[in-house]
Amino acid sequence: MRIAVIGQSLFGQEVYKELRKDGHTIVGVFTIPDKDGKADPLATEAEKDGVPVFKFPRWRLKGQAIQEVVTQYKATGAELNVLPFCSQFIPMEVIDHPRHGSIIYHPSLLPRHRGASAINWTLIHGDKKGGFTVFWADDGLDTGPILLQRECDVEPNDTVNTIYKRFLFPEGVKGTVEAVRLIAEGKAPKITQPAEGATYECIQKKDNAKIDWNQSAEALHNWIRGNDKVPGAWAEVDGQKVTFYGSSLVDNGTAVNGQPLEIPGASQPGIVTKSGLVLFGNDGKTLLVKNLQFEDGKMIAAAQYFRSGSSAAVELTEEEKTFAVQMRAVWQSILSNVSQIEDSTDFFKSGAASMDVVRLVEEVKLRASSCQLQNEDVYMNTTFQDFIQMCVRKLRGEDDEEELVVDYVEKNINNMTIKMPHQLFINGEFVDAEGGKTYKTINPTDGTAICDVSLAQISDVDRAVAAAKEAFEEGEWGKMNPRDRGRLIYRLADLMEEHQEELATIEAIDSGAVYTLALKTHVGMSIQTFRYFAGWCDKIQGSTIPINQARPNRNLTFTKKEPMGVCAIVIPWNYPLMMLAWKTAACLAAGNTVVLKPAQVTPLTALKFAELAARAGLPKGVINILPGSGALVGQRLSDHPDVRKLGFTGSTEIGKHIMKSCAVSNVKKVSLELGGKSPLIIFSDCEMDKAVRMGMSSVFFNKGENCIAAGRLFVEDSIHDLFVQKVVEEVKKMKIGDPLDRSTDHGPQNHKAHLDKLVEYCQTGVKEGATLVCGGRQVQRPGFFFEPTVFTDVQDHMYIAKEESFGPVMIISKFKSGEVDDVLRRANATEYGLASGVFTRDISKALYVSERLNAGTVFVNTYNKTDVAAPFGGFKQSGFGKDLGQDALNEYLKTKTVTIEY
Repeated sequence: MRIAVIGQSLFGQEVYKELRKDGHTIVGVFTIPDKDGKADPLATEAEKDGVPVFKFPRWRLKGQAIQEVVTQYKATGAELNVLPFCSQFIPMEVIDHPRHGSIIYHPSLLPRHRGASAINWTLIHGDKKGGFTVFWADDGLDTGPILLQRECDVEPNDTVNTIYKRFLFPEGVKGTVEAVRLIAEGKAPKITQPAEGATYECIQKKDNAKIDWNQSAEALHNWIRGNDKVPGAWAEVDGQKVTFYGSSLVDNGTAVNGQPLEIPGASQPGIVTKSGLVLFGNDGKTLLVKNLQFEDGKMIAAAQYFRSGSSAAVELTEEEKTFAVQMRAVWQSILSNVSQIEDSTDFFKSGAASMDVVRLVEEVKLRASSCQLQNEDVYMNTTFQDFIQMCVRKLRGEDDEEELVVDYVEKNINNMTIKMPHQLFINGEFVDAEGGKTYKTINPTDGTAICDVSLAQISDVDRAVAAAKEAFEEGEWGKMNPRDRGRLIYRLADLMEEHQEELATIEAIDSGAVYTLALKTHVGMSIQTFRYFAGWCDKIQGSTIPINQARPNRNLTFTKKEPMGVCAIVIPWNYPLMMLAWKTAACLAAGNTVVLKPAQVTPLTALKFAELAARAGLPKGVINILPGSGALVGQRLSDHPDVRKLGFTGSTEIGKHIMKSCAVSNVKKVSLELGGKSPLIIFSDCEMDKAVRMGMSSVFFNKGENCIAAGRLFVEDSIHDLFVQKVVEEVKKMKIGDPLDRSTDHGPQNHKAHLDKLVEYCQTGVKEGATLVCGGRQVQRPGFFFEPTVFTDVQDHMYIAKEESFGPVMIISKFKSGEVDDVLRRANATEYGLASGVFTRDISKALYVSERLNAGTVFVNTYNKTDVAAPFGGFKQSGFGKDLGQDALNEYLKTKTVTIEY
């Protein structure tokens, strides 16, 4: 068919392209004139294809068709006019001219909401169904017969932008092309529009978008979202016009704490909270607005209203004005190159450096000792006016953040009072799970319940991901200077150190970790990890690359390392805090936001960490913690389209499932640290006492609940019996008991199901003929205790030689003297490749063996010696990707290449 396309915008461009793909001939494109020298996308596409393009500023003058325009149109010989998005008034001479007439795309389910603001009114009226209509044009306003309609559900918090992007644009293009196809096939209906239900509301312009406060909360919400982003619903606040964006309805059972804001005409004052501006309808119900825009165009987070600089400035007292004059002089002395300090003068754009920041902070202290500034206060308030406003608010004591509300479970234990959060942590707040669902977390030392913990549901995951996405895309975290981000992460590490005894105690009662080990490793290494990655924040950089594919070679190519966005982290139960730190620290340093699922059986240190992160000043939404099941929470994170990276530590079986889900959902980036069966080869020329000591540590460290535990020891036959004898002697000295007892060597296994698996594992080894030298039994006392266990005479085919125990079970096999290559073959005969070790005094042998061991980490004459600067990760079915070290940053970054010709 010969078609004239009359319209504009990206929508018109897409319809045009699809019509050409369908084989239609576009005889002419009629669009709007260029704006600021730039052609409309529809015109650009058509010109590229050599299709005639007409850019008439108007088709009619004083109600009459311009004949010159009509003549040019008729010359195209169109058989059908398609108006995919048209803002001009087209005369009936043009509408009726083609053999098939004209069809128009309209963004509503006609006859409801006729007119140019139909999408707005769909939302303003709170319609549950929306959609679009393709109709035959007549001389009425959107009154022609209906050809085709498609509908969709209107989500509670949809805006014009979201519903357009989600449905009206993509499905509208398809629907318009389908309508043309029906016409070409002679199957297009003409269904007369009923008069009943037909409406026409005014075009939404700024003047008529003012908010009428005498409505219910739902009606206010609909009005605000129906005008978001254009033209924007507004009201008078503090004597100026303020526009409201990002509205959502609020659960009215939630307590609202914040600073009141008087709004003329409103049934009661709004409340500025850390989540945004809470508004009240005349029914007493509430809605939340995220962003505000002032008359000068400046947009702020609504939560920052009372800290928003000139747009919501506090009026200075005479004493404060004197202080401002003094500080203006200080600025002038520092910025000597600036002729005069204006309110808009920017400290850093005017040439100030880091030493100037220190000086400025000290100058403030000299003049106002009660105004204790931090360096970052200057970095966050760079103009003179914002700086003075910040100082004055500090002097008045008005700068404090809203108090973090935590419903603690408190216990007096380990000579201290520990305070444990137990709710989900979403968007900077501790909240109950949907439906108030909870579960009990168990102390493995005695099997008693510690407390009820909120059990996350799918809707909670979606809320957390949405919060993390907003924090990344719209919040201050995504825009923050990397050095400032590093300061916050370092401050978090300091707070963790202040609370290290409390964290270690919580770790001991929740996971069974021996307190002294928890203090040194579980917590100690976590603190080191955050400090290490805090230092990386401002050192993430790309490179310049010489390219020479063109002559003359005037090209600059460089790479940029950019954050991924929302990252999901799923961690296991053996090192609840340390596994959180290994992944989260690198993720945050790279500039991402986090939704983390701790192991369901060990959630408490993760929730305490969330509290400390909030107190350290990390913005809301940056960290979200969701205790819950892997099948529900972990699966939803794997499937979620807004999650761009998932880091997982756990079993190989679950890792495979996660990898598949991540691929199917949105091909999200994945890093996996999975199971292990790490070999440790002990040669006869080893230092025996050290080999015994480190060999025991390689197996029994952290109760054997250690991903890199030596799953199988290969001991040279000439020292085998002596090695076993010494190990057994040391095992019998180990004290099993309460992890909070400082003399305890070996605490309880993490949970009952794991204890049962260990018993079964050892029973299998006995049945297969391995020699049980000692242990192998559950300790008969309250709690989940299992004896340190030693097996010898283990053959390569046995189950316990191949499968990971993840417990205190030492598996010892002999190898013949001199058969280095054979023992290497046996050590590598596994699908795992996480860690490995070798003990020998022969440096040549050590290097030879370490080169040939197929594992991500090789320890020589030591074991378990991980460090925050050393990359950690496995080969084969032990996974891929790295934690720790610089390599870990790359797991949470993407590389962008930019090429410029000059």
